[in-house]
This record gives sequence, C-alpha cells and structure tokens, in this order.
Amino acid sequence: MDTFYEHYFNQTTCFWLVFIFLYIWIIEHSHRSEFPATSPSKESKSQKNISHFTDVHGLPCIEKIVSSVEDKPEPISTNITGTIPQWINGNFLRNGPGKFEIGNQSFNHWFDGMALLHQFKISKGKVTYKSRFLSSSSYQSNKEHNRIAVSEFGTVTLPDPCKNFFQRFLSRFELPKPTDNANVSFVTYKGDYYVSTETNVMHKIDPETLETKKQVDWSKFIAVNGATAHPHTEPDGTTYNMGNSYGPKGAHYNIIRVPPTKKTEAETLEGATVFCSIPSTDKGKPSYYHSFAMSENYVVFIEQPIKMDLLKIATGKLTKKSISQGFSWNPKVNTIFHLIHKQTGEVNAIKYVAKPLSTFHQINAYEENGFLVLDMCASDDGQAITNYNVQNLRKSGEALDEVYNTLCRVFPRRFVLPLHVDKNTSYNQNLIHGLDSTATAVRIGKNKVFCTHEDLHGEELHQYGGLEFPQINYGKYNTHRYRYFYGCGFRHLVGDALIKMDLQGKHMKVWKQPGLYPSEPVFVPSPHATEEDDGVVMSVVITPDEDKSTFLLVLNAQTFEELGRAEVPVNIPYGFHGTFHATA
Repeated sequence: MDTFYEHYFNQTTCFWLVFIFLYIWIIEHSHRSEFPATSPSKESKSQKNISHFTDVHGLPCIEKIVSSVEDKPEPISTNITGTIPQWINGNFLRNGPGKFEIGNQSFNHWFDGMALLHQFKISKGKVTYKSRFLSSSSYQSNKEHNRIAVSEFGTVTLPDPCKNFFQRFLSRFELPKPTDNANVSFVTYKGDYYVSTETNVMHKIDPETLETKKQVDWSKFIAVNGATAHPHTEPDGTTYNMGNSYGPKGAHYNIIRVPPTKKTEAETLEGATVFCSIPSTDKGKPSYYHSFAMSENYVVFIEQPIKMDLLKIATGKLTKKSISQGFSWNPKVNTIFHLIHKQTGEVNAIKYVAKPLSTFHQINAYEENGFLVLDMCASDDGQAITNYNVQNLRKSGEALDEVYNTLCRVFPRRFVLPLHVDKNTSYNQNLIHGLDSTATAVRIGKNKVFCTHEDLHGEELHQYGGLEFPQINYGKYNTHRYRYFYGCGFRHLVGDALIKMDLQGKHMKVWKQPGLYPSEPVFVPSPHATEEDDGVVMSVVITPDEDKSTFLLVLNAQTFEELGRAEVPVNIPYGFHGTFHATA
C-alpha cells in the first residue's frame, strides 16, 4: 500500500484525481435515474429541428411487441387453421429480443433485449413451438446480479453497487465490455448453426433443442473487433463476412472468408482469413454497416454516412453515454461503394459514389454485360437507428404518430456499377447501356464514378410505408439475375404487411390484416421446383391486440394467398431475423 501511495499520490496526480472525481460526481448527481433519458428541455429543443417525412395519424399502440416473456423450452402444440403443406419438414428458427427488464432496471433500446431463440418445428402438416433464452455471458451475469450488469447498444450499466467507492470510481475508466447478447440472427458456418449480433462473440446453437453449445470469439481467429450478423454463403459452403478492426492507423473494414467444411467435429472458425482490409475514410469515425452485398466475383461494401465516433464509444462508461449515442448521421458525406474481388482480394481502384443514403439490408447483387447490379433497401436519412428506443415503441396516440412521421421511409433501389472503367472511358456521360434500367453511372474523375439509382417499385408501395427485411430465393438466385423478392411493408414502426415484388413491371402482391404485424418473410422452395417463386413464404405474425394468439403464417409464394397458420398459445415479442433449417 505504501508503494501505491508513493507512486500515485504525488501532488500533480492528486490534483487530477480530484478534478476527475468532481467531474464524475457532477455527472452522477445531475442524472438521478438509473438509465437517464434526455432532459425535457433538450428534447423539446431538438424536436424543432427534426424533419417530418410523412403525415400519418391514428397509429394503433403496439407496446406489447416489446413486452418481456418467459421462454418455453418444451414443445407446445399449435392450432392449425387451413393447411400446412405436407412437404415442409424442418425447423423455422427465429431470433430477437425477449426480455426487456432485469430486476428493477429496464433496457433503453429495442436492440438491447436479451436474445430469445424460437423454433417452429414443422412435420407432416403439424407444427410445434418452443423457445429458449440464449445462455450468453451477458444473460448469465444479468441474472446472477439481478440487474443490468453488461452494457448494450442503447443502455449503459452502472458501477456495481457491491464495490466500494474507490472501486466504483476506477471502474469508470475501464473500456466497455462487449456484449455477447446475440439477438439478431441465425447464421451458418461450416454447416453449424450460430446466433449472432455485431460484436466479436457468437454462440453455436443446437437447432433441435435451441441449447447454447459454445461461445465463439472472432478475435481468437482473426484480427477483427466484430462481424456482421448477415454473412453470405457460396454454393460450396464458403462463407464471407465483414468486421472492423481498430489500431494506431485508424479503423479498417475487413473482408472475411471462412472455409466451407470442418476438419474435426469440434472446429468452429478455424481457417478464417481476412483477405482484404480497407481503411476508413474517416480514421476516427468509421461508417456503421449492418450487412454487405455479394455478386459472383465481388464483395460490395457500402460505406455510408452513418458514423461511429470511436472516442465517444470508448469513453462511454466514463461519460454514461451508450454506444447508440456515439452514432451520428452526416448528410454532407457521400456514400461510397467499394468493390473487392473475391479471388484476388484487391479493391477496385474505382470509387463508385452516390448521394448520402442509409441501408441496413441488401436484396441481391449480380453481374451482367460488364455491370454489377446492386439492389438494396435504402432511405435518404440515417437517423432511424437511434429512434427505436423501447419507450418510443410503447408510445400511443399523437406521441406515437410523431415518432413514425420523423422516420424516413425505406424503399427498394437499384444501382448499376460499370466494371470496366479505364483511361479511355468517357467523362460526364451515362456509362450504362445494354441494360433495361434508369439508373445512371457517370465518370466524374480519374477514379470516381457518380451513380444514381432506379426505384424498384411503383407508386403503390408508398401507401404501405416502403419495404424492409428483404428476402429472395437465396439458394438458387443469390448472385444471379432474379425476378422476385419479399419483404415487410412499414405502415408502422414495425412491419404490418407482407409484400411480394415482381421486378418485371414492378408489380406487387400484399398480405395484410388489421392489427397483425408480420415479421421478416422467409422463402422456402418446393421440392423439385422449376420456377423461381415455386414454394412458400413463412412469417411469424405478432398480435399485440390479442392475448396468446401469435401464429406462424404460411403463404403460397406464387399467388401470395394464405395456405395455413399455426396459432401458438403464448405471447411472442416481435423479432428480427430467421432461417429455415430443412430436415429429412
């Protein structure tokens, strides 16, 4: 102890410790709540500067879609209405938040809730349901302490009250521990199922029991600080993903390749490599990305103007700022499309730029006649991610309408990128020819092409609030020219319709019923299908106005008519992503 005092408590150090202590004391005593919200004065002031993108009134309250539930690890029978096709055999797996309170503390953001895994087992026209909370370190720590012990995207944990004052004081200077609350999606690597979020930790899951089998850390295999929850898989099983890395030279975006098969049963990410690293345009503020696109020969990374302030995020424990508060939208920065060749790992020298846009999910990408066609769901504003607070989802009346109207609508768009641009390529003229598209690409510099998009929809889509959560017949048509995609219409804060888009003529089919909120549609092809849309579309439909009546919906993918539904006698929160695991 004498050595400690001699080393740290000289006059200068003591001054700074007192200064920092006073700073923290002021922060703590100016925020009385466990998880402080913006003060009323600041909120009302900021509201004056918020744009209104729509003028919708009378939205119904949907607060029950973010209500905590208990898991149901034992199979529950469902009530079948209509017919579930006999040929569907397998597990429809879903992921999303299922617990929004720990003890007497509540999470702030929709993305923060504890991961709840769902399974709809379908066999011979019958369906059973089960669910299980992911046994993550975050979940176990929260459960053990009966409080929020690990910070999440929109929630900052407070120092452990069981520690003494000096320990709590020093804990302010620790870097935030990354959560392993993998509540976004189910993904596969080397034939195994994992659940994932956007940190460096995934969990291997048994798709039959939903049990958590193993925690897997990307950073143990490659130099990345996380990876997306939306990898792309080749027909041979080779998987591509993206993850950031942070070092003295700033942030980098890394393209990851994972081998298709395991050499031993215990393998996870062995053999994964970073085969391309792209420096962030802004070293201290890299772009946020939720996913990326892939064509036959290229990975397409979209560097968008949603920025992450690394300093704010790293000092979040000290300042009581959540990760979400380190995100910002910069409408003065253009979007950049980076093309990385999958075989060589080389980044195309041409930077394809577009006006500022925000995209979470891409629909498909493919190459044709010397062009790369890139389809995505996008909007002209990138502030929505920070607005999906739990309190916003639980609002009603005019307050709920206000939240919805300040969110920019998301629509499907197509960009066309010319792959062959050299010294002989003309400037200041549209380079797109030989394709039936109104998208443009104009060379404006030696290594720069400015692109504008084509809308992949007609006026009818506006009445359904745009489209998100896009899905295609992935197994057959990913990286290939395709005709159909499916998604959710968003005439509310969450999906309230299912939509099938036909790119030939930009026609659409819709399934919608009042008071019902369908989640991401997943396409499952029929056995021996010859047509692209020969199969079914499945979606879990949430019913916040009725108790214990959530159901699995099965639509004919060609006609978009309902075939059947399997009603579950328990409440299920609205989730994010899922997949179908076929079984014999």
